[in-house]
Amino acid sequence: MNKLTEWSFRNRAAVILIVVMALVMGVISYLKLPMEFLPEADNPQVMVTVIGPGMDAKSMEQLVTNPLEEAVGFTKGKTDMFSTSGNGYGQVNLNFDSNTNMKEAKAEVERTVDQVQLPQGVMKPFVIQYNTSMIPISWITLTFEDGLSEQEKDAKLKEITTELQKAEGAGQISISGKSTPAVHVTPLKDKLAEKGIPVQTLLSVLQGRGVSSSIGERAIDGASGNINVYDEVTSIDTLRKLPIAPGVKLEDVATVEQAKEQESIGRMNGKDAIMFTISKTANANAVTAGKNIEKTVERLSKDVAGAEISVLMSTSDTVVHSVNSMLREVLLGALFATIIILIFMRNWRATLVTIVSIPLSLGITLYLLDLSGVTLNIITLGGVAVAVGRLVDDSIVVIENVYRRLQKEPFSKTVIIDATKEVATAITSSTLVTVAVFLPMGLLRGSLQAFLLPFALTVAYSLLASLLVALTVVPLLSAFLLRGTKEKPHKGSNKFASFIRWNLQHKWITLVVALVLFVGSISAYIMMPKGALDSSSAENVNVSLQYPSDTPSDQVEQGGTKLETFLTDNKSVEWVIMQLGNSADNAKYGAVSSPTLVTYTIDLKDGVDAEKFMDEVKTQKGNFGDAELIINAADLMMGGGSSQIFIDVTGDDPEKLTQAADQLIANIKPIKDVLKVQSNQEEKKPVYTFQVNPEQAKGQEVAMQLQSMLNPVPLGSILVENRETSVVMQPVINPNTEDELNKLTIATASGIVPITNVAKLVKTEEPSLYYHKDGKIYVRVTADAEPSQLSVVGKEIQKAADKLDLPDGVALKVGGASADQSSDFADIGMTALISIGLVYLIMVLTFKTLRAPLAILFSLPLAAIGAVIGLLISGVTPDFTAMFGALMLIGIVVTNAIVLIDRVKQNEETMTIRDALVEAATTRMRPIVMTAVATICAMLPLIFGSSESGSIVSQSLAIVVIGGLAAATLLTLIVVPCMYELMFFRTSRKQRRVNAQSAQGVTTVQAQ
Repeated sequence: MNKLTEWSFRNRAAVILIVVMALVMGVISYLKLPMEFLPEADNPQVMVTVIGPGMDAKSMEQLVTNPLEEAVGFTKGKTDMFSTSGNGYGQVNLNFDSNTNMKEAKAEVERTVDQVQLPQGVMKPFVIQYNTSMIPISWITLTFEDGLSEQEKDAKLKEITTELQKAEGAGQISISGKSTPAVHVTPLKDKLAEKGIPVQTLLSVLQGRGVSSSIGERAIDGASGNINVYDEVTSIDTLRKLPIAPGVKLEDVATVEQAKEQESIGRMNGKDAIMFTISKTANANAVTAGKNIEKTVERLSKDVAGAEISVLMSTSDTVVHSVNSMLREVLLGALFATIIILIFMRNWRATLVTIVSIPLSLGITLYLLDLSGVTLNIITLGGVAVAVGRLVDDSIVVIENVYRRLQKEPFSKTVIIDATKEVATAITSSTLVTVAVFLPMGLLRGSLQAFLLPFALTVAYSLLASLLVALTVVPLLSAFLLRGTKEKPHKGSNKFASFIRWNLQHKWITLVVALVLFVGSISAYIMMPKGALDSSSAENVNVSLQYPSDTPSDQVEQGGTKLETFLTDNKSVEWVIMQLGNSADNAKYGAVSSPTLVTYTIDLKDGVDAEKFMDEVKTQKGNFGDAELIINAADLMMGGGSSQIFIDVTGDDPEKLTQAADQLIANIKPIKDVLKVQSNQEEKKPVYTFQVNPEQAKGQEVAMQLQSMLNPVPLGSILVENRETSVVMQPVINPNTEDELNKLTIATASGIVPITNVAKLVKTEEPSLYYHKDGKIYVRVTADAEPSQLSVVGKEIQKAADKLDLPDGVALKVGGASADQSSDFADIGMTALISIGLVYLIMVLTFKTLRAPLAILFSLPLAAIGAVIGLLISGVTPDFTAMFGALMLIGIVVTNAIVLIDRVKQNEETMTIRDALVEAATTRMRPIVMTAVATICAMLPLIFGSSESGSIVSQSLAIVVIGGLAAATLLTLIVVPCMYELMFFRTSRKQRRVNAQSAQGVTTVQAQ
């Protein structure tokens, strides 16, 4: 590394050219780099989703889910398979190992599913394989003014959809909440009886209609011509007048009226709304595509009368906001570094030399990211924001040493080169150590690797670039800008030197105090609850209103509208989207749910405390009867953060499963901070089954007749206002009681008879959810925990599960939020151990000894003291990002100790160990404090600003880094010297004895 500095002085012109090229290439790379919301990452899972309107959960399980499971069970690379069967929907999730090609896996599942025969009325299954590139780039809502006909709305919807598809970069568009015009024919039972016409006659009202047929070619009036037959019903009035029997028109025995049909209900701020969810094409830039869509929406809002269209959220805004945040952090970091250097050095030219490293390092980083194929996203931008505090560290150490030498010696190129050489080893080692901390992130598994590796590369590139700048550009600029510098020589503090001497003489006091503080901080951390991600600054909130599965649909919609009114009237709310029911468009994304579930996506106004708002919503729980109200902070693109813990009870005997689940629920209910606990078997729905007597009737014929009597039946279609409109016959009867079901009549070979003559009605209570694992049924017990107490509740539930005396063949597995949190914490912990090993290896290579690096590693426990104190003072609950901050501390903290011990090693060539420690501590105190304060100040905006949703760079991370670095900096100057002298206590003691004897000899000679 020393040769780099000498080379830069020999090739000044080349260095200047390289600097200009680095800045230009950085700007070009910034403009060229694709901007995304998140790094591209495959989710190793394939999801098969299917909708069966009106089917109960058991029928879905037996007739739909089971055949699908059998078909996909042998897919190559599959590790396990889970399925959920509910009322009207089913879902099969296949998990794959990390080496599987997910595109091929999805294609194989699609081929297999296409061959499965499913019951009539069940929609074709959707096969979904998630990738972060599928994250929508825009959410757009469309509402219509009152008074528009369904045909007009449909025409405007088509126009808007077509224009959105034309927007450059726009890919797949999913539409939810749209309605389809239809004509409803409702039989009048009394009129039918009066005319003596069976209801089945209405089924043929449109048979033979809608014909467009070519008869052939004939010579007519001396000229060749074609003969066609055209029969099309083109209006509802014509439909009403169609004959169904001699002298009887359709309107005589049925009401015919125009209506609309909706798979699902979607509302925006209390008005019916259509939601467009738009993804980008494969290689499109998310920001550019998002901006193009926004321009299209602006144009459509002016051109399409009677329609209000607006962009709810766009990833382009999010990414641009992230870029702006990064620039703000960089500028603030540079500003703070400038102020700190000015305060310590009182020289503007030295300050200018130092801050040059920021734009240069960033330019090189952006160019390397471009070469690596890494996109600009909230993860990589977060890496830059974190690295800013360290970009000036190497330059500060170099310029401080150069400046200190120039205060004592005449200016010369040799002095600057020698001053750089003095610290070259220390800054190289410290930078490599920090890089080594982040690179093991590549060893993490699954999605953590995909998210953290780009972050690690960004930080590594930034730090290596700053090292290169510190060893080449900074010395050159120093030679140019510091020429003629005349300042008073800087002397280390005599008081601090005296304190260090006392400290080394009484090192056991210092070490015991440090040990007590460390043990106390670890104990405090263990006692602290580990929460879900802090949600006070969340911009979006998800609310769900879950009614019991036997609740009538009109009651669910009524309750949903009531809560919607409360939410829209709240002054903290910007907008509210309400959704109810399943639709094919949502199923394409794997979004299926209970038909009695109402969901709300809420956008809060700027500055609103999400936690307080959620507490307000929770006060409404008592206003909705048996419905369950759940509120979670969320991100529209990333999904909500859950604090739900589930325990899966597995085994072969259903009775034993139920028995174990009941015991488990009884043990969990008393646990503090468990908000609710239930199992999927508790939620039941009445199922009425007609058990047909085979001797009296055929089951298929009975089923077909009941289908036509109790369900809407398509009759065909007619042309209304130049649009094909379906005609649907509504149910003849709507039985509301079990007695009315028994009074139904059906046609048999012996005539019209009560259904009780051929079938027995049996009522059963069936679960509303069925779970399978690898094709076998299991029971899931779900507990909702207080988010801030997630880890505590998770541990207590695990204890409750361990205490159970389980029946033979039954096993329990705790999963959900607490298990995911523990897994993430364990991954970070393992990465930290690997990082510490790499740090130690690099320091051994640097100092050529095993003992000196051990003394440096003692700065790590000191960082834990400050990190925990920071969390305690701020009241922030430790979460994943806080743990990630602790991992970062490993690289940041040891740099100060390396700078200190490097000076000690240089001093030992001419001094005793103790004198070397005292001199190093007093000399290196200034650069150590300067770099620490600069890093701390550069991260302050993360504490007082707002982190981007979905980013790992957050307030808790900043608190951990700042607290840990502040404590470690202070204690490094005090504890590390003590540990170092302990490592070499024999040599140090021998040196002190020799010095004492020499001093005694000198005293004796002087006395004589």
